[in-house]
Amino acid sequence: MDYTEQFDHPPQRTGTNSEKWDKLQYLFGTEEALPLWVADMDFAVPKPVQDALKQSAEHGVVGYSFQTDAYYEALQSWMRSKHGWDIKKDWVVFTPGVVASLNFAVHTFTEPGDRVMIQTPVYPPFYSVITGHGREVVENPLQRDADGRYTMDFEHLERTLDDSIKMFILCSPHNPIGRVWTRAELERLEELCAKHDILVVSDEIHGDLVYGEEPHIPFAMLSERARNRSIVCTAPSKTFNIAGLNTSNIIIPNEELRNAFALQVNKFGTGHISQFGVVATQAAYNGGKEWLEQCLAYTRSNMDYVQQYIAEHLPELSVWMPEATYLLWIDCSRLGMEQKDLVHFMLHEAKVALNDGRAFGTMGEGFLRMNVACSRKLLEEAMNRMQRAIAARRQHDNGAELVETVSN
Repeated sequence: MDYTEQFDHPPQRTGTNSEKWDKLQYLFGTEEALPLWVADMDFAVPKPVQDALKQSAEHGVVGYSFQTDAYYEALQSWMRSKHGWDIKKDWVVFTPGVVASLNFAVHTFTEPGDRVMIQTPVYPPFYSVITGHGREVVENPLQRDADGRYTMDFEHLERTLDDSIKMFILCSPHNPIGRVWTRAELERLEELCAKHDILVVSDEIHGDLVYGEEPHIPFAMLSERARNRSIVCTAPSKTFNIAGLNTSNIIIPNEELRNAFALQVNKFGTGHISQFGVVATQAAYNGGKEWLEQCLAYTRSNMDYVQQYIAEHLPELSVWMPEATYLLWIDCSRLGMEQKDLVHFMLHEAKVALNDGRAFGTMGEGFLRMNVACSRKLLEEAMNRMQRAIAARRQHDNGAELVETVSN
């Protein structure tokens, strides 16, 4: 099935309780901006998922549900074919989301006052899941080269890691920068964490959204030691645009870790997935491959478009092409604006709602995050708005400089 027409003409999302579209006024103070912020796609889900949900709804009963053998087999088959990872049924713990899982992990395996390391800039909840439980954030800032590509700073990591750090929360692939970590990078990280007896919790929610030849490697696949010292957080939500179904599969091969984690999940009564979550996930893993391949081609084309547009029309901006996700990390520092002014400018002058880079940590100063999982028509309008606003600002600044020169 060809999904291109659906990607070009996605469903109207306003009036559907969409956080991305219907909360613009509440969150941004305007309804005029184009929403290219929160990480969900504008695209309709794969047809097999739609069909499965319709069939379930038409049955008319939405009672308590559970994960059948068919659900596990769909998940296992996906992990095997997509990532070459053979997981066992009893490794899986169900939660309503990866962020919830990060909270459970911090609560379960650390104590108040313990230190938890993250690599910045990073997805904002990484901070709150640590500080919200009374733990201390320790940053391992990523290095950025002249081309805009980020790498792990192992020198800083070796200097900073010690036995007081109890957990390392890894973002793999990394949000917002879109890196797919290489085996060598992951193995070096695992070696250092093992040396200091540090548990690795790996958020791999974007692991299916990889473009290049470098494959995503689940952290627990690195070695037997990594398998026994890690928690891998996965979900179909970003892959198939079903985040609203609150379904995550947390893979924990180590029985002791798994039992401790599951105990906390069950204490809070959150170890169940809704009927629609079960149905949609199973259908997606069994029948969503074709949709995903076409979706990745479409979002990659959107990224190419934005990168070329910036190169041709917006010399004040720059963007490195990510290796995964449908998110662009745009460097706006050459605009010479304070962060709050930058956000205000894009929102109220360009009328485009993007994620404030400062929410990803201090290293996000001067950056904005853009979601390109939308129609090309919408993206073209957004880029034209940005170009007109920046051109007007450029003209204003040049005029001010001329006046100042004449005055002097």
